[in-house]
Amino acid sequence: MNNSFVSTSKSFLRHHYTKMLALFFGVFTPLIVFGHLAEDVLEHEIFSFDRPVLMFMHSHATGALDMLMIFISHTGSSVVLVPLNILVFSMLIYQKRQKEALFWIFAVVGAALLNFMAKHAFARIRPDLWISISPEVTYSFPSGHAMNSMAVMTGLVLLAWDTRWRGLMMVISVCFILLVGLSRIYLGVHYPSDILAGWLASSAWVVGLASVFTDRWGKRVPS
Repeated sequence: MNNSFVSTSKSFLRHHYTKMLALFFGVFTPLIVFGHLAEDVLEHEIFSFDRPVLMFMHSHATGALDMLMIFISHTGSSVVLVPLNILVFSMLIYQKRQKEALFWIFAVVGAALLNFMAKHAFARIRPDLWISISPEVTYSFPSGHAMNSMAVMTGLVLLAWDTRWRGLMMVISVCFILLVGLSRIYLGVHYPSDILAGWLASSAWVVGLASVFTDRWGKRVPS
């Protein structure tokens, strides 16, 4: 009995270890860290790194950076991402990749809905260390820009995973996600912890969805 169990376990791990690693580092670990952040936000705890990072960014503000960061922030907004989401969905439908199209809709729309619910659940007030040149009036935690940009770019990386464009898409995605998050901190409309929480929640959501829509990590289920 024990030998049979061990043999079965080894066989399972041999065939699914990549997917299990992805789930552990892509879903379980981010959710654990997000949970710790969320718990502290609910208890109105102050993160030691939030204020210093915000003040450091503000101390390096210039007119040119103001314009650049507003532009980058705009690229991570729904005004830009929603049309992109529709375009990607339309292309997948045109290519008759129905399962990928369904994955895409769940990924990007789901992330936006999760952000909306989380903002109202935590009701964290935005930073007020200085008057922002691009003020926001909604709640702060987690960052919508961070969640939506992470969902879109992670989704694109996963869609390109089996193609020659995977490496390039990963580089573009990392740069875009970091720049959008940085712009929100620079503009003073989010705490760094808001950005981090958005990244964690969104990546866990999209990677978790990918595990549902694939038979094994990196290989799509044939339609």
